[in-house]
Amino acid sequence: MAQVFPFPAWLAPADQAARIATLPYDVMNRQEAAKMAADNPLSFLRVTRSEIELPDSVCAYDASVYERAAANWQKFRREYLRQDAKPGFYVYSLIMQGRRQTGVVAAASVHDYNNDVIRKHERTRQDKEDDRTRHISTIRAQTGAVFLTYRDSAEIDRIVNLSMQTEPLFDFRAEDGIGHTGWRVPEQHSQALQEAFAQVPLLYIADGHHRAASASRTCKKLLEQGEKGEIERFLSVIFPAGQLHIMPYNRVVLDLNGLSEEQFLTKLAQVCRISDTDKTQPDEPGQVCLYFQKRWRLLDFKQKEAASPAEALDVSLLQNQVLSPILGIENPRTSQRIDFIGGIRGTDELIKLVDNGQACLAFSMYPTTVNELMQIADRGEIMPPKSTWFEPKLRDGLFTHEI
Repeated sequence: MAQVFPFPAWLAPADQAARIATLPYDVMNRQEAAKMAADNPLSFLRVTRSEIELPDSVCAYDASVYERAAANWQKFRREYLRQDAKPGFYVYSLIMQGRRQTGVVAAASVHDYNNDVIRKHERTRQDKEDDRTRHISTIRAQTGAVFLTYRDSAEIDRIVNLSMQTEPLFDFRAEDGIGHTGWRVPEQHSQALQEAFAQVPLLYIADGHHRAASASRTCKKLLEQGEKGEIERFLSVIFPAGQLHIMPYNRVVLDLNGLSEEQFLTKLAQVCRISDTDKTQPDEPGQVCLYFQKRWRLLDFKQKEAASPAEALDVSLLQNQVLSPILGIENPRTSQRIDFIGGIRGTDELIKLVDNGQACLAFSMYPTTVNELMQIADRGEIMPPKSTWFEPKLRDGLFTHEI
């Protein structure tokens, strides 16, 4: 059963929350991060992406980057943030295009992560793990929440709804139009909330595998040095599965692997039924929309049966039947001939990339579902890279967990 714990969060004050809050550190590159923070000394990117304050010649993994992050974190603690007087649970609600999702902010158990009570569906990259492990260890805080989900619970919903009737800690609309509101769970409901989560058999990582792995590595190191307590927990926001929205993660390919256009279409017709369409997104699983030669085609896979739930995902069908055997992209994690476009950018982005010559063709995918994610995690399987794109994105800087 899942263990969650209250903690004394470092909070962004209501009147500065909009200026402090930033997108997660890993959804932008260095140049984009620098631009976002340029005119805003309160931007939390100065803690999560502190390389933006150093010359471009300084590697993002240089020791000076982590030293600057630690110095900036201390400045934020002194000047901009406030720490809650006692441990608590919190509620964090996001509204995007009229759709609300609301989660519980808590310290999840590193031991649950290690023991697979918190289930995974994605492999991590060593360099990204190393970076966040060093970041957490240096500043002694977890600045980005792991996005967790669970099968819906009426009792958790009840306590969350009661909490949302109190005065909010912050309430603002970000520059992208997404609304962010936070509350503290009233102290009299904290134990009931903890007990309600203790009835939840499993939690699932929706997004944040590297953050969770880094928290686990940091914990292991500090336990070996004799420390205990908050190091054994990590910052999380935990949402009921019924509220989550997964967008497609689309693909663009830079060339035809030496094939002529006619040869490519001939090979494609061997594995897909191809028809012209005016749709830019498929209506059902087992189908992909292809943008090629400045027109859209609908691809319907002839063979949809697979040996496992992970192999049955549309991203797997595309990889195993088209990208690898026809286009020669054996490993999409490392290939320089493929790029991935989050669904939030829409299919117009796919058209633009192909029409301006940056890509040769684009695939518009049907989104993976939360149930598929859970089923795959329950079987201990791994999804292909870039299988899910969750929106809206949680903001860093609103809740921070010091260890």
